[in-house]
Amino acid sequence: MSKFTRHSSRIATVIAVPMAFMAAGVLVSTSSYAAFSDTSSNQQNSWRAGTVQLDDDDAGRALFTAGNARPGDGGTNCIAVTSTGSLASQVRLYADDVSGTAGLAEHLVLRIEQGTGGGYGTCEGFTPQSTVFDGRLSGFTGAHSSYGSGAPTWSPTGGASETRTFRITWKLADEAPNAVQGGTATTSFVWEAQNS
Repeated sequence: MSKFTRHSSRIATVIAVPMAFMAAGVLVSTSSYAAFSDTSSNQQNSWRAGTVQLDDDDAGRALFTAGNARPGDGGTNCIAVTSTGSLASQVRLYADDVSGTAGLAEHLVLRIEQGTGGGYGTCEGFTPQSTVFDGRLSGFTGAHSSYGSGAPTWSPTGGASETRTFRITWKLADEAPNAVQGGTATTSFVWEAQNS
């Protein structure tokens, strides 16, 4: 026989229901007081990478296309190189796409000057400021074949356009031997900037 009577079940129910309501009230009361909060923010942060940018005024044309050169022949041309990047950088000059036959490059005298004034197709108004290279074409291509070994030119400060003009002069040496007859020499002059 059950220990609980119908009467004691009713008493237990009458006591349990109010106790449940009291427990729920305590929980609600506790959780509502735990909702204090505060925030502080720093909004709209943004980033943009700086730029290193070089252009020249040759419009994709070669500085020199010399054919049938004889000892003593030569030529001069200028090219203006402009930095428009936003970062300070170091510009270096080097040779690329180098090829040749019959040792002609060893007998081509090359002088590269840096200055202001003039531009592609005309050196009128050019004022030299420094000599970047003075020697044989083979010496230039052998010593300056990448940015790492490039000949230093100038250091743009960034944030404003800066232009330097380069006057390049070549001559087939007077003492060039018969062995270079029909020989060829080609190279690209590359100005590269890297941020400093």
